[in-house]
Amino acid sequence: MGRRALKVRSWRETAAQRQARVKKIIARLERAYPDATTALAHTTALELLVATILSAQSTDVRVNMVTPSLFAKYRQASDYAAADPAVLEQEIHSTGFFRNKTKSLIGMAQALLERHGGNVPDTLEELVLLPGVGRKTANVVLGSWFKKNVGVVVDTHVTRLSRRLGLTKQETPEKIEQDLMKLVPNDRWTDFSHFLILHGRAICDAQRPKCEGCAINELCPSASTSRQS
Repeated sequence: MGRRALKVRSWRETAAQRQARVKKIIARLERAYPDATTALAHTTALELLVATILSAQSTDVRVNMVTPSLFAKYRQASDYAAADPAVLEQEIHSTGFFRNKTKSLIGMAQALLERHGGNVPDTLEELVLLPGVGRKTANVVLGSWFKKNVGVVVDTHVTRLSRRLGLTKQETPEKIEQDLMKLVPNDRWTDFSHFLILHGRAICDAQRPKCEGCAINELCPSASTSRQS
């Protein structure tokens, strides 16, 4: 069987029609994934922050294999701040980019102690000032832990699906996020990210999207042009 080719056909619609389509997409994906949430295992804001930092250029599955023993040993920001870099590097080695991530974790923890009494702040402005924390990581923590819809998490799945759905033509996460924030209702920003991530993993694969079994097939401008070659 040949590789699936996927082309986006022209889909003429006004901004209002696109917003209405997004609401339908959300409704269908919510039925398909009623318990959608982050796949990163955590029980505290600090654990989620650490797991999200580790997830960069890695998979949630891999991170979840590493964090149980890590969280058992490092329970507070002070534990990470005092960590031996060489030891921490080995403990997170399998997540990739372990040297940079070790610097980020220790620096992040030291900043938490110095600026926030060891607690994870609940604002975007404060989070992105922490070492190793960008807008995407901050959005994950704010949306999944603090239940604050400050932005849309844009990972590889959200990037791929939002482009296939004709919701953006942008390529950078920052610009894609801005387009999505204009289309998705503010109170669904976090949910929308979860839905697209889960749908990307289960159905809308990068190489072989399963368009025939897709819950949003008729709402997707890419679906009707997928073919076997």
